[in-house]
Amino acid sequence: MLDPKLLRRSLNDVADKLSVRGFTIDINKISELESLRKDLQIKVENLQSARNVKSKEIGRAKAQGLDIAPILSEVETIKQDLQKADAELDELKEKLNRELALIPNMPHESVPYGAAEEDNLEIRKVGKLPEFDFNIKDHIEIGEALSGLDFAAASKITGSRFVVMQGAIARLHRALTQFMLDTHINEHSYQETYVPYMVNGESLFGTGQLPKFKEDLYELEAEDTLAEEESRREYYLVPTAEVPVTNLYRNTIVEAKDLPRKHVCHTPCFRSEAGSYGRDTKGLIRQHQFEKVELVQLVRPQESYEVLEQLTQDAEAVLQKLELPYRVVSLCGGDLGFSAAKTYDIEVWVPSQNTYREISSCSNFEDFQARRMQARWRNPETAKPELLHTLNGSGLAVGRTLVAVLENFQNADGSVTIPAVLRSYMNNQQIIKPLQD
Repeated sequence: MLDPKLLRRSLNDVADKLSVRGFTIDINKISELESLRKDLQIKVENLQSARNVKSKEIGRAKAQGLDIAPILSEVETIKQDLQKADAELDELKEKLNRELALIPNMPHESVPYGAAEEDNLEIRKVGKLPEFDFNIKDHIEIGEALSGLDFAAASKITGSRFVVMQGAIARLHRALTQFMLDTHINEHSYQETYVPYMVNGESLFGTGQLPKFKEDLYELEAEDTLAEEESRREYYLVPTAEVPVTNLYRNTIVEAKDLPRKHVCHTPCFRSEAGSYGRDTKGLIRQHQFEKVELVQLVRPQESYEVLEQLTQDAEAVLQKLELPYRVVSLCGGDLGFSAAKTYDIEVWVPSQNTYREISSCSNFEDFQARRMQARWRNPETAKPELLHTLNGSGLAVGRTLVAVLENFQNADGSVTIPAVLRSYMNNQQIIKPLQD
């Protein structure tokens, strides 16, 4: 959430910055609500002052032996007026907060202008694109021929956009997960973290998925057997480990000596893909259930953009070790996520599509999420709590990495060569071959 003080002080400047991402803020509506809030705030303060004055008059009247009944009557009237004004102010603040919760983060000054992904700025390309002397297959054909990917079975037991993995492909998927975790823990000093796969509404508000993106989430119905308090809570399947891990710091103050906080977390992710409009309906690219290894950091504000560069390199290291070609792009304003101030997308080469596809988004949210969560650190220079900066990125999306491995390392005979760094996770297996008749 943006700083309300900034909106009061520089609403037009905020509107100009938000225009970079194609968002038009309703200046008149925000100004009107803010003006009403200010008037009510003054009214409440005046009534509080009047109540205090009358309270002192009661003391003086008692000391002089005067009748205090008329003053008590005035105090009661002031009390009722104050209660009414307080309620109106609370209601107005809630209305204003609902409006502010729908305003996205302001983009960093380095974010390129543009309306969509075609306008993203390429930063670098890494790795040589593979060359094939045979007709290549996509990951669906490869996986099915290896008896490892079964979309029909998943459709039967669940529905579309799910998959059943078996045999060497299932093991390769697991190997990728473990390899990513080991890399980030042993080489990049992240702390492994395990979290619930369900979160409450407060957590999703904290990281910015609610209220704006509720249709993309899977909401769960509480059972009647739950305690009354629990049955009233909203529960959702996690869309990404970013949500539960970042919310570990909700309503928390971290001491400076304990920063930065670096977490790596593997979870399944569940998304309805409500806005995908039929894109990537086949294969592993856009599933309702998929797995990610997520990197999350909470840092001092002055360090967050340096950390963004390092976090992105941490995610890139996985692709480099796997010897997969990729590129890094800086997202333009129109393609920027709701909560992000700046994002680098890492896109891996997918031979069957003859293009790069996103495999990780690494973002700096500055204090946008921290303000919603009240995630703070104690600045030793001021001895006061201040908002942290939060960052995260996939390190990596496991299913999409599996796609890239299957397609980039495919062979003419339908087999797939296992990248060298994964072989120790695969019982030193070097190749996955189709079953012989």
